[in-house]
Amino acid sequence: MEVDAVKRIGIIGVGELGRAIVTGLCDGGDRSPEVFLSPRGAGTVAELSERFEGVRVCVDNQEVVDRSEVVIIAVRREDRHEALAGLRVDGDKLVVNVMAGVGNDDLRRTLATDVPLVRAIPLPAVRERRSVTVTYPSHPTANSLFEYLGGVLPVADEAAFNVFSALTGTLTTHYFYLAKLTSWAAGHGIATDDADSYVRSLFQGVGRALSDETRSLHQLAADHETPNGSNERIRTTWFTPANSEALNQALDDLLTSLEGQRDNDQR
Repeated sequence: MEVDAVKRIGIIGVGELGRAIVTGLCDGGDRSPEVFLSPRGAGTVAELSERFEGVRVCVDNQEVVDRSEVVIIAVRREDRHEALAGLRVDGDKLVVNVMAGVGNDDLRRTLATDVPLVRAIPLPAVRERRSVTVTYPSHPTANSLFEYLGGVLPVADEAAFNVFSALTGTLTTHYFYLAKLTSWAAGHGIATDDADSYVRSLFQGVGRALSDETRSLHQLAADHETPNGSNERIRTTWFTPANSEALNQALDDLLTSLEGQRDNDQR
């Protein structure tokens, strides 16, 4: 299978992530593959097929596989056995596994297939082709696909993959932090809409600063502080050594859980 010649991509499981992948592939880009969607989630797949000319809804998951060169499996972990039961995947195909917490050994047993399997961690920002996707093992076709969707970071082994997977578990914590800032301001008499608008603007600016890769994250933090200033005061008062250790522990516990899922998959 040529790296840049993938013309038919199938997606089984079209939730928020599946929608993001379809949008990134089809919305205004210079690559226009045919995309075949599983029928579950009728409202979402109908909307995508109406919006994008090359998107088609299949009668079942087997048709998705049969019509595709690359098959992306994006169902929820707890739904995988029902969704994939009896599915035949053979021939010159690549399966991309984006199910959180499901290792390739587990998926290979479920599918009873010898085709190449690649794990990946795409994030919703692939809809804008602005998100780096971690993959394991490295595969030229998968790497090309995710490079197009914003960038790819192949890792050497599953241990490294699990570390990156744990990092993705911090996303909603960041959003909740912003929501708490908004609530605090509203509690001091600021209109909720005004507080929300300001917090969004404040941290959108932070997001733009992150694109400057000439400065480390520690340097970016230092550049936004003045000695004894407001930023330093909040950081040192709230982000104490105890809070730092609590964050480390939460990430370690999540990583242990992810590694445990892998061990269970191999039994």
